[in-house]
Amino acid sequence: MFSKEIADFKRLGVRHYLSQGLKVATIFSTALMMWKGLSVVTNTESPIVVVLSESMEPAIQRGDLLFLSMPTKAPLKIGDITVYKVPGAPIPIVHRVIETHDVPDSIEQFILTKGDNNPSDDVGLYNGVRHLKRTHIVGKVQGYIPYVGYVTILMNDYPKAKVILLGGAGLLAMLFS
Repeated sequence: MFSKEIADFKRLGVRHYLSQGLKVATIFSTALMMWKGLSVVTNTESPIVVVLSESMEPAIQRGDLLFLSMPTKAPLKIGDITVYKVPGAPIPIVHRVIETHDVPDSIEQFILTKGDNNPSDDVGLYNGVRHLKRTHIVGKVQGYIPYVGYVTILMNDYPKAKVILLGGAGLLAMLFS
């Protein structure tokens, strides 16, 4: 049944498979370096995020891939779409700035946000804080690609799909390189 595959395995030897493993490790380390480099250039820990809910519809849809940057000196303005992370909340939230309070002689701001599709502001999401600080903001949305993030949503909603997709991609990389 698998006699041909076993014979191929014996013929190629361990050195070939170690070489393939090294190639896969190189691909993963390159992706990590690119991510970290993009983080430095955009001044944010997460330069790319996927929208997981419908709270920003119709402006941003579930499954959209967002590109973020964090301006170092420019203040956030009313109407900016931001991604923020509240301490104790595991997932960042994508919402629009509806109110700002600037601290004189500082870049510090107090920010209130709201999802476009939500009836009220986000104070209930802030875990007891009345306004967000700039330190809570992960980044400001600079652009997006519609629906590309559904692959990520699929892998989170169906863990078996993640194993199949990543395992299949790894297998194809090893077979065809």
